[in-house]
Amino acid sequence: MNVHDNNDCFAVLLHIQLSAIMILDVLIRHMPSMLYATVGRSFFTPQERRSLPNGAEVWQGFYQSARPGVGKMMINVDVSATAFYESDRLPEMAAKILGRRTVDDLRRGITDRDRAKLEKALKGLKVQINHRGENKRRFKILRLTPSTTDRTLFQDQDGNELSVSQYFAKHYNMRLEYPFLPCIVVRKDMFLPMEVCDIVSGQRFMKKLNEKQTAEMIKFTCQKPNVRANKIKQGYNLLQYKDNQYMQQFGMTVKPDMAMISARVLPTPQITYSTTSPEGTFTPVGGAWNLRGKKVAQGATLGSWSVVNFQSQLQNPAIARFVRELCQTFIETGLNVVNRNPPITHGDPQGSIDRTLKEAWLKAGNIAKATPQLILCILPNTGVPLYAEIKRVSDTVIGIPTQCVQSKHIADAKKQYCANVCLKVNMKLGGMNMFLDAHQIPFISERPTIVFGADVTHPAPGDLNRPSVAAVTASMDARASRYASAIRVQANRTEIIADLANMVKELLKSFYQACGQKPDRVLFYRDGISEGQFSAVLENEVQQVHAACASLDPDYKPTVTFVVVQKRHHARFFPVEARDADRTGNCQPGTVVDTEIVHPFEFDFYLQSHAGLQGTSRPTHYHVLYDENKFTSDSLQELTYRLCYIYGRATRAVSIVPPAYYADLVAARARFHRRGENWSDTEATSESLDSEQQMASFAVVKPELQKVMYYM
Repeated sequence: MNVHDNNDCFAVLLHIQLSAIMILDVLIRHMPSMLYATVGRSFFTPQERRSLPNGAEVWQGFYQSARPGVGKMMINVDVSATAFYESDRLPEMAAKILGRRTVDDLRRGITDRDRAKLEKALKGLKVQINHRGENKRRFKILRLTPSTTDRTLFQDQDGNELSVSQYFAKHYNMRLEYPFLPCIVVRKDMFLPMEVCDIVSGQRFMKKLNEKQTAEMIKFTCQKPNVRANKIKQGYNLLQYKDNQYMQQFGMTVKPDMAMISARVLPTPQITYSTTSPEGTFTPVGGAWNLRGKKVAQGATLGSWSVVNFQSQLQNPAIARFVRELCQTFIETGLNVVNRNPPITHGDPQGSIDRTLKEAWLKAGNIAKATPQLILCILPNTGVPLYAEIKRVSDTVIGIPTQCVQSKHIADAKKQYCANVCLKVNMKLGGMNMFLDAHQIPFISERPTIVFGADVTHPAPGDLNRPSVAAVTASMDARASRYASAIRVQANRTEIIADLANMVKELLKSFYQACGQKPDRVLFYRDGISEGQFSAVLENEVQQVHAACASLDPDYKPTVTFVVVQKRHHARFFPVEARDADRTGNCQPGTVVDTEIVHPFEFDFYLQSHAGLQGTSRPTHYHVLYDENKFTSDSLQELTYRLCYIYGRATRAVSIVPPAYYADLVAARARFHRRGENWSDTEATSESLDSEQQMASFAVVKPELQKVMYYM
């Protein structure tokens, strides 16, 4: 049998297996989907809900799916939550969307901007009328009228011109309470006043949640492990497996208890900061540590830099004090600060950021008589627009790393804050914060090895014009501590990385320039892929990695291992004994599960590498699609876990392997590189440009920055 035959057999088996799972999914989903609001594989009820700002509310629900286990099929049940529109009267909803306390606050009229915002929020929403007794017809909102209810005119059946307000007074004997609001248009020539409409319950809120909504959503969904476990047990009853006649007809039963599975905790690695400091090498306890008494492994030299202040109330003496404190921390943490008095430029957040940063760049160069290395920017608030524009200009126009700090930290510069800034600055300047000893990562240190991370991020739901962004990062040393990166924009919502071969080729060349050797082995961590895309990724992206190597030299054939990294799943682990839990009630960092609930015959495992902070920790699922390096389960699990301890800007183990984490950061940063984006409006749309123009509007990161970790 040749390789193609094997691949064909694998594809057929995969297809049969996926079809069987799909049939079971349909079977267990049919009954609850007739009883509850359904979103994907989750069911939601309004029994447990909480209001969110601006007319939304969060409902709790339950996720379920059929999963193949080792020797048996299992049902994965978990709690889930999603946002719905509040089932309110339409005028009240309009007031909430516009951030007003009551409808009366709109009596003075609605501005064109507010009307556009309201129309965008309400478009496509279903309403039912409340002014015709039992006849509660439902309509979909197409748009709003540009004029108010008492100024929106039309002709009735007799050819008389009258306003919507007059029509309702004449036909329904109704004096409208809110004639100052626009009407909704539900058909070509059918106008309805807002006050005769109620929002239909159970409509999912599809727009991106704003900052306040997100904060409330997190409060609602953040549940301690024991609370979550009890909720899941309630979900089992709600999903009615016992009384499901369809399942009974298929002779299918579901055990009422959670699966008890074996797990093990991997040993914690030793991490090394500077070998000169007394506590330079140590074994963290509980997945976290602090920087006291430690210096970075390789400190960068900071000679030519500049400060830009965008907070008008801040005066130079306060800024100079903060810079002194920051420099002191930099030096104590192991950086070499040559210039401790960088020039200060005052910038207008509403002005030309391009001009301000270029001025700061020139000042830094003139004073230090050297190429500028860094611009420190002091921001007045946490808003996106200024930050986005600073990053666009510095990454794609000037080609210099920037470090943003919040103005609230300037007056009281805490040591911990300055140390965190120091970790970021050191990496942006090409330094190295910490590393793992060679004997702890033999796969990487014994032979030239490159570790890749890749991710694709997509625009907000409903945005069909903006492109998706693909990012790939790759290690540039034998310690897998420094990474270079590559970015591509591609067609909206395409998950496969279209130009992966060229991205890998660029990064292989950078590795050769940095190390003087070609890598013998490739370890590729791919984030953001669902199970349904495994075969497409296996066929396409793995082949592109091989093609990239062959394009450099037909005889260059490094061994490749391709691992998919998944965070979006519903497997959760609850320790049975309190002594096995960490202080938040979660499993210990380093918990690995690779039996029973994993795939019956493929190479996958769950790893909870981080210590819980709040709520129930989510393990990461690693699934090996392709392995020429012949990893054993132990060797890949241990390597992956150990790498989680050297995420550059944290003093704790992270939940996802760093190369994939960095790729996620690079892709998120690339969103800011679009020229002409209006970040001040979170609902900003891009309908005016077609997809080709959209892709062309993304600027390219300067080559000198692609070699350092500018996105940290």
